[in-house]
Amino acid sequence: MTQRILVINPNSTQAVTDGIDRALQPLRLAGGPLFECVTLREGPPGIQSQRDVDGVVGPLTRLIGERQTDCDAFVIACYSDPGLHSAREVTRKPVLGISECGVLTALTLGHRFGVIAILAASIPRHLRYLGAMGVSSRLAAELPVGLQVTELADADRTRQRLIDTGRRLVDEHGAHVIVMGCAGMAQYRQPLEDALGVPVVEPTQAAAGMAWTRVRLA
Repeated sequence: MTQRILVINPNSTQAVTDGIDRALQPLRLAGGPLFECVTLREGPPGIQSQRDVDGVVGPLTRLIGERQTDCDAFVIACYSDPGLHSAREVTRKPVLGISECGVLTALTLGHRFGVIAILAASIPRHLRYLGAMGVSSRLAAELPVGLQVTELADADRTRQRLIDTGRRLVDEHGAHVIVMGCAGMAQYRQPLEDALGVPVVEPTQAAAGMAWTRVRLA
């Protein structure tokens, strides 16, 4: 029976889901688990506040509960990891959050990591999470690009903002590795890495890779 990993975009912007789907293409291997990317229609256009995070927990966990019979693992593709611990209570299948997985991956690639956020308002929420993970001492800095989630589809502007912000993290704050702090940035990982000359972690790829391993070794 084919194994399946469900990757859930908790916001309602289909363009973000499409970008995530494209970013997972290198992980789609013959005989390996299938990756199915879905959009949480009940979600807001972008998850940019604590209220947004809290608001998707109910529909997100319901979806995971409904799909646990035909899926072998779940990835919550939002950098705030909304509902991660609640979801782990409704299924015995692996549930991975992209923020947790992205940061853990970054710790294997360099001593100090920098995070590129979408908005300045997102940063306090992310810092609370890093504190809960116990990794704050390894954070070089987190800086915003100043774009809404729905604006990330503007390729030229987004790419340049990411590069400019990434350079500040490396040159001014001493980051050895960069974590992209939004699933909507997925398509820009390689150009950003090429421009900065340091490893860049796209967290959905990191989480999907971990889910792939968990499923294959189960």
